[in-house]
Amino acid sequence: METKRIQQAARIILGANLILAGIGHLSFARKGFQAQVPNWVPLKKDDTVVYSGIVEIALGSAIVLTPKKYRSAMGKIAAAFFVAVFPGNIAQYTHKRSALNLDTDKKRFIRLLFQPALVYWALKSTNTKS
Repeated sequence: METKRIQQAARIILGANLILAGIGHLSFARKGFQAQVPNWVPLKKDDTVVYSGIVEIALGSAIVLTPKKYRSAMGKIAAAFFVAVFPGNIAQYTHKRSALNLDTDKKRFIRLLFQPALVYWALKSTNTKS
């Protein structure tokens, strides 16, 4: 029973963080997130940030509110999203773009290591088979 409570808390915290990040994309951290958009993305950087912010808010809300029956699928969608945006983290690192308090190569590199953890978090916190 304790494991289920931890899993539920982890799922809600992940969803809340996605919602907060999405709000940041649309407002207070918008410029910072533009630094993560790779140059090869065919949209304007600001448009990319706005669209990804909307997706993050929707994804975070779905992770929190989706009925148990669909949680596992939602977790897979969130994990895929984290994989899809990883090139942005790589671009920020390789182009030495300082933003979002990632103002050194060391900080930008350490941020890269968090992406696999987010994928794991999304899958584990929404797993309904355990």
